[in-house]
Amino acid sequence: MPTNFTHRIRIAALLPADSPRLNGVDESHVRRLADAYASLPPILVHRPTMRVIDGSHRVAAAALVGQDSVEAHYFDGPEEDLFLRSVSANTAHGLPLTVGDRKAAAARILRSHTDLSDRTVAAYTGLDAKTVATVRRSSTEDARRSNTRIGSDGKAHPLDRTTERLHAARLMASRPDLPLRAIVKETGLSLGTAHDVRQRLRRGESPVPDQRRGTAPVPARATATAPPGTGRPAPPSVKAPGGPVRPAVRQPTAGSTGSSGRTRTSLETLRNLAGDPSLRHSETGRHFLRWLHTHFLVDDSWRQQLDAVPPHCTATVAELALQCAQTWRRFAEDLSSRRLTDIAPAPTARPASESRH
Repeated sequence: MPTNFTHRIRIAALLPADSPRLNGVDESHVRRLADAYASLPPILVHRPTMRVIDGSHRVAAAALVGQDSVEAHYFDGPEEDLFLRSVSANTAHGLPLTVGDRKAAAARILRSHTDLSDRTVAAYTGLDAKTVATVRRSSTEDARRSNTRIGSDGKAHPLDRTTERLHAARLMASRPDLPLRAIVKETGLSLGTAHDVRQRLRRGESPVPDQRRGTAPVPARATATAPPGTGRPAPPSVKAPGGPVRPAVRQPTAGSTGSSGRTRTSLETLRNLAGDPSLRHSETGRHFLRWLHTHFLVDDSWRQQLDAVPPHCTATVAELALQCAQTWRRFAEDLSSRRLTDIAPAPTARPASESRH
């Protein structure tokens, strides 16, 4: 933060400013300041480096009128914040920054401070948040991605709340009477987001909004045959010893194992189910959708729980996970068997003339 005391600093000791002005110092503005030099405020200087943060035109005006020193306030903040401080100071007073200056400054800030929210960068640069969002999309394609944004309140706000929403949905399904504020405390969601999750579950919808889910193509299986008109490969059939032919449970392809592509496909499938009228418009269907959403596991969500398992419990938890996996497998096999039973053709009746013989 700047100090409240004014210091006299020799111009020769100053380093040039890292200015957001693309065209540098404006000589005509320097001459205007020289005419009113006695009334100019102190400049702002970074004490550890002696670099000018705000006041390049005033330094030039002082030199123009024959001064070898200037009045200054010191700034003792970290060096990585100098450009931020310079942009905000130049936006607040003095020669206005052009729109091009401000957009270029926003792009630079987004590269160096990727966690800052659009509104925070807008406050620094004098742009509106929508313009900053556009600059972010066009200028930080290769920059480090972050799931959090630092707001103007200085707090970190996650961008993707998928895991927290699913956690809230599981709590609501297992404990319907749990107050929203208790869910907020448990999951870290805002009260409004928790309310949105509850309303979505009551409507039989996914707890995660559509726009927060990606889509990925479903990988094809070379060994499967697509039923006519479906456009999707069917699982191969296997015969259990002493039992009827049953479709094998589809295994994940090598390219999708452990990848985000499979997660996005699963979420998209879940969204399609939630939009099915036969499920949404019946009480049993809505109950099933709520049950399915609360038991659905995003591929990456389990990774966040690994560190919570102490070493002496890993075998026990692994066994539980395998038991759950086997239960889901039996569920899938029973569904597949019921589907084959439902679509099996009825036996053809024998002609009456044949039955008499």
